[in-house]
Amino acid sequence: MNRVLAIDFGASSGRAIIGEYDGDKITLKEIHRFSNDPVNLGGTMYWDFLRLFHEIKQSLIRSKEYGKVDSLAIDTWGVDFGLIDKKGRLLENPVHYRDRRTNGMVGASEEFISPDRLYELTGIQTMEINSAFQLLSLVKNRRELIKRADKLLMMPDLFAFFLGAKKVAEMSIASTTQLFEADSKEWSDECINSLGIERHLFPEIVNSGTVIGTLSPEICEELDIEPMKIIATCGHDTQSAMVSVPAKEKDFAFLSCGTWSLLGTELDSPVINKSSAELNVSNETGYGGKTSFLKNIIGLWLIQESRRQWMREGKQYSYMELEEMAKKAEPFKCFIDPDAPEFTPAGDIPERIKQYCEKTGQYVPEDDGEVMRCIYESLALKYRQSIAELEACTGKRFNTLYMVGGGTKDRFLSQLTACSIGRKVYAGPVEATSFGNIAVQLMSIGAIENIGKAREIIARSEVLYEFLPSDKELWDKAYADYLKVTKK
Repeated sequence: MNRVLAIDFGASSGRAIIGEYDGDKITLKEIHRFSNDPVNLGGTMYWDFLRLFHEIKQSLIRSKEYGKVDSLAIDTWGVDFGLIDKKGRLLENPVHYRDRRTNGMVGASEEFISPDRLYELTGIQTMEINSAFQLLSLVKNRRELIKRADKLLMMPDLFAFFLGAKKVAEMSIASTTQLFEADSKEWSDECINSLGIERHLFPEIVNSGTVIGTLSPEICEELDIEPMKIIATCGHDTQSAMVSVPAKEKDFAFLSCGTWSLLGTELDSPVINKSSAELNVSNETGYGGKTSFLKNIIGLWLIQESRRQWMREGKQYSYMELEEMAKKAEPFKCFIDPDAPEFTPAGDIPERIKQYCEKTGQYVPEDDGEVMRCIYESLALKYRQSIAELEACTGKRFNTLYMVGGGTKDRFLSQLTACSIGRKVYAGPVEATSFGNIAVQLMSIGAIENIGKAREIIARSEVLYEFLPSDKELWDKAYADYLKVTKK
């Protein structure tokens, strides 16, 4: 029996999961779950790094109940980072990607490097939240902080460092920065230097699955725990989820469905051309140096933030209640582009949806159920549009979509997606990121031979749900209406 610990941080919650592999199946045991709440302080939105590190310690304490643990690994969302000085001290809490410090930074970057050249080098979708633009904001507005910093560590590598790991950048999380060359798999000196960022900040890049240290003696003494290996799994949660996609065919489309929706495919090499640039498709690096060719789409954030707004108004809806409300609402009355800029910041999403519908000359939702129906259908139609774009860029045809991640618990979204794209959808595993995190660890310690074998094991370790399309004519008309609205 091999036993490893996965710490999986999402943008709204985190969990610690023990993975046990008996040579046939992987069994997951959730041992700790906690919220991940940003903190607004002095006009800046921070991640509560100290509390989150405390939750890692609680996870390690609870892991002792399950016997010897061979290793641990951490995955998180992309783009965010912390800065440490030469003595290894954290200079400030990492800033949240939704903070407004990057406002206008995409435009400001064009003074130093053209958008076309930035994409040509990195293959990454241009978004204001990207690490490159976060760093440019520091260069322009807080250069004294940059001068005090010795190293920049992406979030999973930052947590690992304070547990006892070396200062490194795991490849998948490095590829989210828009400062990493898609072809060479190295830091892009041209991008870094063009934006005026200190080159010494960027640590050595290591492959996914590299052993980067052991729990420090101080941590072991504090927690009364035995040492264990620290492994750099695919630090970007999307790439950990990618490892767990239970596909047998070589060419497949996947949708990692959570706060963000990441829809794409796995390729042997990046696709960087005029079409992919115009469509703003990203080439992230996954396990084994493979390319995840994907679109970043605002996903369940729209539902999560709408729920938070309604709770502020005294409406204590559960997610199940929201799903039922959407089911009862009349279909195809109005649509939004989930990626419209007004939906990125936190706040009153339902009101912004109504304003969007009014601005685009559509029916304006009158109640919360109609708002939810608009979100569900708009996401499903956005997925259809994104698959068409992926096929146009790659020349491939994807007959099946594999949906993985927490969003697959929402059966209504899975069914709407199948109807919208007109293809079969397989949903599961729910804990895709944790399965992938654990699988990389098991490959690292030699318990599983390769990623093909890992996917086969995960497929028989988890229940998968099949959804078939229906109502083709209705969805074709809805898609045509959606395109008219979103292209205005």
